[in-house]
Amino acid sequence: MKKFTKMTGIAAPLDRANVDTDMIIPKQFLKSIKRSGFGPNLFDELRYLDEGQPDQDCSGRPLNEEFVLNKPRYKGASVLLARENFGCGSSREHAPWALEDFGIRTVIAPSFAEIFFNNCFKNGLLPIVLSEEQVDQLFKEVDAAEGYELTVDLDAQVVVTPSGETMAFEVDDFRKHCLLNGLDDIGLTLQYADDIKAYEEKARQHSPWLFDAIK
Repeated sequence: MKKFTKMTGIAAPLDRANVDTDMIIPKQFLKSIKRSGFGPNLFDELRYLDEGQPDQDCSGRPLNEEFVLNKPRYKGASVLLARENFGCGSSREHAPWALEDFGIRTVIAPSFAEIFFNNCFKNGLLPIVLSEEQVDQLFKEVDAAEGYELTVDLDAQVVVTPSGETMAFEVDDFRKHCLLNGLDDIGLTLQYADDIKAYEEKARQHSPWLFDAIK
């Protein structure tokens, strides 16, 4: 999993409440569990004018020019501004996979669906909760200034606007540690690889018949 420490990137405003996971990555694209390759189909029904299919080459598909992520001023955006209850709906982990694969590293919203919120941390994506007033301010500033960039400092737990204003956010200490060090569940487990190996050797000596049975 990629580390998340400090980043500066263009912010794209998705001015919708209750964006569900089927909107983030439609159900027909859930056949793969590779964690990669979902970026072209992020917000598929909003980005394109036709219906997308799995394994389809998206380079020639007709674009919805009105959708925010298709507008030239938001090209390369790595910060997504959203409204309340972002990521509601099903528990599909493909939603943060698609956002991360597209290049989004952090989503800022007044609230998130709980399962999506948890899945983000497990996949190197930082979900930030700010007040509705702060999010409203960011939407207005993004709309007023092309190339608007936000800096997100996880260690300091602040979002910094181009004017230098800081907006503090809360994050659980354990989740913060995992993101700063790029540790997903597998990475956390591998920290104890020597202990696991020692336990297996001890178990092998104590019950060799069990290991013989599972060869």
